[in-house]
Amino acid sequence: MPAYTNSEPAPKLRGDERTAKILVAGHFGAGKTTLVHGLSQIEPVSTEEIMTTAGADVDSTDLPLKTTTTVAMDFGRLHLSDDLVLYLFGAPGQPRFFEVLEGLAVGALGALVLVDTRRLGDTYPILQVVEDLQLPYTVAVNAFDGAPVIPDQRLREVMALEDSTPLVTCDARDRSSSRQALIALIEHLLTTYAPEAAR
Repeated sequence: MPAYTNSEPAPKLRGDERTAKILVAGHFGAGKTTLVHGLSQIEPVSTEEIMTTAGADVDSTDLPLKTTTTVAMDFGRLHLSDDLVLYLFGAPGQPRFFEVLEGLAVGALGALVLVDTRRLGDTYPILQVVEDLQLPYTVAVNAFDGAPVIPDQRLREVMALEDSTPLVTCDARDRSSSRQALIALIEHLLTTYAPEAAR
């Protein structure tokens, strides 16, 4: 099955296509908006707002190049193959928006959780929410410039990841790399749901 890239128009939906809702989660500044916007084959929906000093007490301000933040969601659509369409819902990462994240997770088959190794401590609450929602997930370490490179085994230890949870590295700025992270999640979902469907 040939795969589509967002450099070409997305085909119109057909009756024989499968669709899947995917949650894109991660802490504040992990690259969720960049990934969804970079992959979407339609004009993405965005709720980015300018960060101001009024939010300094509730949102992290130690990312000097970060001037906007998602306050509701990012939305995009991607034809991963001829017969599989992904609806991508990027959730805000701040704890004050966790109820929004939980709402966006309704109906999702799984989650792609983006991680910045410079801010691993911010990842734990997100992982807890995703696990509480009982969503299968894949962790994608977003390769930020200058971020420490931590061995996979050590990352698994500090994030307490199950052996069955995929851990991949991606660059949210690169379409091909982001797409591979999604493929890792889809393959994980197939192994998760296939045994249930066979019962």
